[in-house]
Order: sequence, then C-alpha cells, then structure tokens
Amino acid sequence: MSGQNRAPIHEALVRFKHMRIVPFDVPGHKRGKGNPELRDFLGERCMSIDVNSMKPLDNLCHPVSIIKEAESLAADAFGACRAFFIVGGTTAAVQAMILTACKENDKIILPRNVHRSVINALILCGAAPVYLNPGVDASLGIALGTELADIRRAVDENPDAKAILINNPTYYGICSNLRAIAELAHGRGMMLLTDEAHGTHFYFGEGMPLSGMAAGADMSAVSMHKSGGSLTQSSFLLLGPEANAGYARQIVNLTQTTSGSYLLLSSLDLSRKNMAINGKEIFKRVTGLAGYARDEINRIGDYYAFSRELINGGSFFDFDETKLSVHTLELGLSGIEVYDLLRDEYDIQVEFGDIGNLLAYVSIGDRRQDLERLISAFAEIRRRFKRDKTGMLTQEYIAPDVVVMPKAAFYAEKKSVAIPESEGYICGEFVMCYPPGIPILAPGERITKDIVDYICYAKERGCFMTGPEDMEIENINVLR
Repeated sequence: MSGQNRAPIHEALVRFKHMRIVPFDVPGHKRGKGNPELRDFLGERCMSIDVNSMKPLDNLCHPVSIIKEAESLAADAFGACRAFFIVGGTTAAVQAMILTACKENDKIILPRNVHRSVINALILCGAAPVYLNPGVDASLGIALGTELADIRRAVDENPDAKAILINNPTYYGICSNLRAIAELAHGRGMMLLTDEAHGTHFYFGEGMPLSGMAAGADMSAVSMHKSGGSLTQSSFLLLGPEANAGYARQIVNLTQTTSGSYLLLSSLDLSRKNMAINGKEIFKRVTGLAGYARDEINRIGDYYAFSRELINGGSFFDFDETKLSVHTLELGLSGIEVYDLLRDEYDIQVEFGDIGNLLAYVSIGDRRQDLERLISAFAEIRRRFKRDKTGMLTQEYIAPDVVVMPKAAFYAEKKSVAIPESEGYICGEFVMCYPPGIPILAPGERITKDIVDYICYAKERGCFMTGPEDMEIENINVLR
C-alpha cells in the first residue's frame, strides 16, 4: 500500500487556505462571512474549506489531479482496481452499481432483505428483480444470508440474468459464502455486486469476514462513514478488474452532484489514510470491545447477543464480530421497546431496534467506559421492565409475492386505502421501518394479512415507519 500516508485532497485544501484567494465564486457564504450564525456553529475552519471545484482542487465529475490521485490511493487501500468518491451516501453508490450492471428489463438476482436503495435503483433503471428468500433463524426471527444452493437454482432458472447482488454483511452482521457466489456468477457470465454498507472494516481488520473485492466481486458499495470514520454521507464505489470504469463514471455522474462537498471528500481521503495505516490495530480493539460487551450482556440473562456460534456453513456462513446484535424477546420486550428505553431512560442511542432485536453499533470512536454504561443499562432494563412474553410477534422477515415489476408499479395509477383494509391489493409504494431501511413492502408486491398485521404491530410497538406518501402511515397507495 505505497503512499498511504498521503491524503491529496486534504493536502490541497491546506495549501488552498494559505493562498488568500478572494472568492467571486460559489458558495455564496464566502468562507462563512455571509452567514455568521452558521460560521459560529460549524466553525471558521470548517466554513473556509466549504469551497467549489476549481483548478487547484480538481473536479469530482472529471478528476485529473488531486481527486484522481486520491481515488488511486483508495483503490490501492481497498484492493480494488478503481475507486470513486461518492458524496451522496452509499445509496448513490448502490444505485450507480446497479445502473452500471443493468438496463431496462435486465434481470438481477438478489435477496429480498436488501436496503431500499437497491429497489430504488430497480425503479430508476427498470431492471427485473429475481428475488431470493434469505434463510431465516426461527428463534431470532431474523433474515440471514443467502444459500449458495438457492443462488445456483436462480441462476439455472434465469441464465440471462446480468448480475447477482449480495449483502456483505446484513444489518445484523451475517455473511454469505461470497467467494463461492463470485465463482458461480463469473462462471455464468454474470457480475457480482456487493452492498457493503456495513462492511468497510472487512478491508482493514484482521480475522474479518471476506470483503467483496477479496472475494472477486465486480463492484462494491462501501459506507466509509459507518465504520470507517468519515463524515455522514461519504462513501466509496469500488470496481474490480472486469468492470468498465469509464462507463461506471458516466453512471455516477448521472446521479451524483456536480458540486461535490470538499468537507465530505477530505473526510474520505483522511479516513482512508487512517484505515490503511491503523486499521488492523483499530479493528482488533473494536472486535475486543464488542466481544466483551457481548459476553457481559449474555451473562445478564434473557438477552441473547449472538455471534459465531450460529455459523452453519450456509445461510449463516460467517459473522462480523464487531456487530453487537441483541435478541430481546425473552425479556418480553421488542427490540424497539428496549431501544426507546435506552434512549429515554439512560441517554444511550443505539443504531436501531425492530420487532425482536436491536443493534448497538461498535466502531472506532467507542471507549470501554461507554460499553460499561450500555451493559449496566441492559441489566437495569431487565430488572425494571421485564414482563411476560406471551403475544409477542417473532418473525421479522415475510417472503414477498411480487406481482408487478417495481418500476411499473411505482409509476402506475394508484388509489389510497387504509392499511388495515389493504389486504389483497398490490402495493404501489414502500413501507419500512427505518433504520434498517429494508422494505416490509415494495412497489409491485401483494399485500397479505401477515404484512398488514406486521405493520400494525410495528407501529403499535413504536417502530419508526417510513416510505408511504401518507406521512401518518395510516393509508397506503395501491394499484387501481
């Protein structure tokens, strides 16, 4: 990893600050002078580098100097052939990845427990999903990874598919047999795409599950801001040797802003440098912290912080030990109820809670004393709030019945009906708990009694619902 101690974008911004250039370009706040309240809030140092593309600072859409050099360093650090800086979040990276691989009516094989950004991409490009139902752990009620045998069956039945997309890992930290899936995809002339929104550290830690690029993926979307330490909304799109980099950049430029934030770009540049130099040490510590917390939580009783003991060689092929996923139903509380108690009673904010589980995200900024506080709060919640678990809904994943392609359903004529009365209709929009942003319903799927019951139960328990046009989540748009 030669030159990984460099950070070309950061270095250019430092040089720029010393040039004393008088700005007659955008942004209009002119280094903060035009918005004193915002300058005082964010700080002069921050505002002074919120600048526009110019010759010394290169151009994100057509990089020829410092951004090009930073992209090369990022590709080297991640073991990729090319890397693109993405300032529209991993949503933009995922969508660029799918739009690069698929055109109108092209088939793509993917698990249904994908982030909404994946299905949004299908709406944008008109690709046809071939959904795979992931494995399900009945005791935890969660979707797992994707079985190799199920992918092989889908490939045999859809030999004209252009790509396979895999979550690496899932939100809960579960991984599929990525290397074997890559070999299968390439043996059938298909691209392998990996959504690694929660797997940045796979590239830098030791003893981690296999990363997309190491497994032979053609493209990967990586959330540097989640576990890599960059600013929110900053990500990388990685390309393997067979991906068409020139075409991929054209696709990125279809949806990415022409006014890339240098705050985000420099944060990606510096975080890549930090990960490349210190990543092994950092994630050894993070894994140790998560493991300690997991052991202590399991000693409390009624909670189950699961880990590698569930590996089965198939749908639970590997596990990301930095993920502190905790099952709560034996406590008589849903994951979202524990989530709310942690925040409201103990001033602790975890990543998300759902029907039966919650996720505490442990990463590079955490300290031992913070984990101790979390563990103590779990113990107190058990003591104060435990109740009978009778009547608790247990199943997170409900297999979809896809009737209409996502794009056709999204743009179809619709009518609004009350959610309790929507059974049997075909959905025309999304419904999901956010986070994690995995749709309960997506455009084109039939609404069943189980889905209606799930939505009503999740609302009752306090899950943050999003997606429908109706912001109150009382009604849903269905096809006429």
